[in-house]
Amino acid sequence: MCQVEEDYNGLECKQEKIPVPTLNRKCMKCKEGTAVLIIRVNDSFCRSCFKEYFIHKFRAMLGKNRVIFLQEKVLLAVSGGAASCSMLSQVQEGLSREAPKKLRFVPGIIYIDDGGACGRSAEERQRSNALLKSIFTETGFTYFIVSLEQVFSLPTSVLVPGTSDPDPSNPSYKQAVDQYIKEKQTLTEENVASAVAQLSIEDSAYSPEHKLALERLFSSMKTLTAKEDMLQTLRQHLILHIARENGYSKVMMGDSCSRLAVKLLSNIALGRGAALASDTGFSDPRYGDVVIVRPMRDYSSKEIAFYSRMFNVPSVFISGLDTQTHDKTSIQRLTESFVTNLQSDFPSTVSTIYRTSEKLHTVMPPQSQTAEPASKCLLCLCTLDTKVDKASAFHATLVSEQLSQIKLQDPSLDAPAQSAEQCCTEGQGCGPGGCCSSNRLPSHQDLKTLLCYSCRLTIKDMVATNTLPPYIITEAEKRQKRSQMKMEISEYLLEDDEED
Repeated sequence: MCQVEEDYNGLECKQEKIPVPTLNRKCMKCKEGTAVLIIRVNDSFCRSCFKEYFIHKFRAMLGKNRVIFLQEKVLLAVSGGAASCSMLSQVQEGLSREAPKKLRFVPGIIYIDDGGACGRSAEERQRSNALLKSIFTETGFTYFIVSLEQVFSLPTSVLVPGTSDPDPSNPSYKQAVDQYIKEKQTLTEENVASAVAQLSIEDSAYSPEHKLALERLFSSMKTLTAKEDMLQTLRQHLILHIARENGYSKVMMGDSCSRLAVKLLSNIALGRGAALASDTGFSDPRYGDVVIVRPMRDYSSKEIAFYSRMFNVPSVFISGLDTQTHDKTSIQRLTESFVTNLQSDFPSTVSTIYRTSEKLHTVMPPQSQTAEPASKCLLCLCTLDTKVDKASAFHATLVSEQLSQIKLQDPSLDAPAQSAEQCCTEGQGCGPGGCCSSNRLPSHQDLKTLLCYSCRLTIKDMVATNTLPPYIITEAEKRQKRSQMKMEISEYLLEDDEED
């Protein structure tokens, strides 16, 4: 064993010392101001330089990608957390008159109140909504506060990818600049006040029937992993519907670099590897007429926390499904704990995972605007990744699952289903979840053909599929009927060919 005071024949053991951060370090940018924070080992900033760095990062992300054009309506999805509220603060900063280079789009704000799914009381939901309403009102932007219960009144068109007109809505950047210079318009204070007054918090109202239907939906799921995945899906559908109804062609998400690193690993574990490029990239065009953008994806959670603290960015803590839960309660929670603990010991963990996500490209065909709805997943609207080679291991897994389902199949499932017309004409009432014919609707096995691999696992964790919102069940029926009709037509054509 080595001894501390041992003599090594006159040789001294020289160890390289790691420089310890001190309080008198200078700013790495201006070289004059005293550093008030250290983001990484050698990245120290003073207060003014850090603010300039933070703002430049946001605008550089938008300028580099150029997917948001002049006078385009953009919806900001704000959850109340530090990341989304910092994104809102950056948009306010970019639209202010003092900004050297102003942002030229028309912003709106949306908040999805998911308290019914997360188990928050009515008082807690009203309190958080009031706090967020005060923050949104100060911005002067049009805002929407919508409860998650509204998904039970959505139309089936939400699940149909829209088509965007490339000429008027997506011009080139040069044409957009010329159009803005020619048709420069400014809103007066009266117009701004009337625009904000058009929306009220009444959008957050929900009926008791929808509240009970939402509770039944999440109580029918066995695992927290499936609940979090379903909550994210329903939230996306509601944001998409509000954006389409009000003419917003872009939706900004506040996903940070740290959040996307966790999302990448958790999505791989959930079987969503084919959609990683869309789930973690800057833009997500899967919905066609509405594009999801993530301008905060270059910010780490540490940078966002420092900025919110130093410049008093208002935010509201709202508990979620995984609040005060154990690390192993869900795949998402376990992945977050793993990445966070690894990041504390190895500071380059998040950046390495994030840089990997930038190099990902989907192996599926490109998201064409003319693609049929049947070629996309019923829930997440990604291209189906279940059409695989029959000689693959994945196909063998699917065959084994089908065989096990056949062995355990209930004989009562073979009974003829009652039509919706007979059901309603015989005087049976329709429940809050839609028509009573939804009770006979798609079982787990029926929905499998319409879902990607990851959404199949989510539906598999459900006790009953009749608790799904009516728009999902109705769209599933339409796709199944359309598929059956195509099969009958193809069989008829084959018979004619054989006769000839």
